[in-house]
Amino acid sequence: IKVIYKTVIKKKLKFLHSYFLTVTHSLKYFYTSFSQVPNFPEFVVVGLVDDVQMIYYDSNTKRAEPKQDWMSRVTESKDEYWEWNTEGLVGQQQLFKGNIEISKQRVHILQMMEGCEWDDETGSTNGFNQHGYDGEDFIVFDMRTETWIAPKPQAVLTKHKWDNNKAWIARKKHYYTQICPEWLKMYLTGTLDGIEPSLRLSISAVLFLL
Repeated sequence: IKVIYKTVIKKKLKFLHSYFLTVTHSLKYFYTSFSQVPNFPEFVVVGLVDDVQMIYYDSNTKRAEPKQDWMSRVTESKDEYWEWNTEGLVGQQQLFKGNIEISKQRVHILQMMEGCEWDDETGSTNGFNQHGYDGEDFIVFDMRTETWIAPKPQAVLTKHKWDNNKAWIARKKHYYTQICPEWLKMYLTGTLDGIEPSLRLSISAVLFLL
């Protein structure tokens, strides 16, 4: 009976250990571009690890900066990290600006959310990329089929254009399944010692056809 009891307890403890310690972590970047909004930056980027903001950029400062003390510490001797981020985000700002100027007559908002998830027990990863226009979904990347989903008729032209760009899709999949999870793990461990040129922040080209 004691052996059976110990076996049952061990199984329960193992289950509870797995239940409480298994966590799916995430790294997300939110890009927002505004037109005709007074006293507000026309472009803002926020980066989050496990839904906690750790990086910020806007078109007024034109500089990526840390938003957590731990982020400041791990990048203290990594000036090139902020140079890479700032350079990439300035480029992204120009892409968004070009897209939103297509319709300057009234207030418009372009948004993009992209990133990845990593299960710290199974090692499985998942990536996501969603675009919005004036508060509504515009186009979404399906990792499983490696195609774009167009919820609205206005996005169909963009879907066909992006679906046909196989090389671009392959690069995006590589980022979401390889590069992004590696960045996420480095942020979680509080060290950027593993930074290599191949792991520099990947900035996606946004080619809206509104």
